[in-house]
Amino acid sequence: MEPIDFLIAWLVTGSSLLLISQLPIGVEIDSTPKAVFAAAALGILNVLILPILKAVFFVPNVLTLGLLSGVFAFVMNVIIFAGAAKVVEGFRLRMGIWSAVLGALALALVSSLINGVLI
Repeated sequence: MEPIDFLIAWLVTGSSLLLISQLPIGVEIDSTPKAVFAAAALGILNVLILPILKAVFFVPNVLTLGLLSGVFAFVMNVIIFAGAAKVVEGFRLRMGIWSAVLGALALALVSSLINGVLI
């Protein structure tokens, strides 16, 4: 992946976070710089925590013959989204885990839409 691709992904995630903070789902971001820091935190947590979560969810994934792999992937995204909210000051989840669930879903949808327009 080229460095410009990382920059584009970072900006798309940051702008997506700003957009979803305007929705009434309990995700609050104080400012644009906080959204950029939150996007960086999401990227760093994806690099550091996601492999550990994949290892944890490997056995349940095998036991279900991969039928619930999408559910497990979504749960991992919710955990990382909530973790980023804990790490970044100014990025809050007003309704706790439910805001993380709705925020992770909204982030995936909005990021996909923005990426679809850019590509």
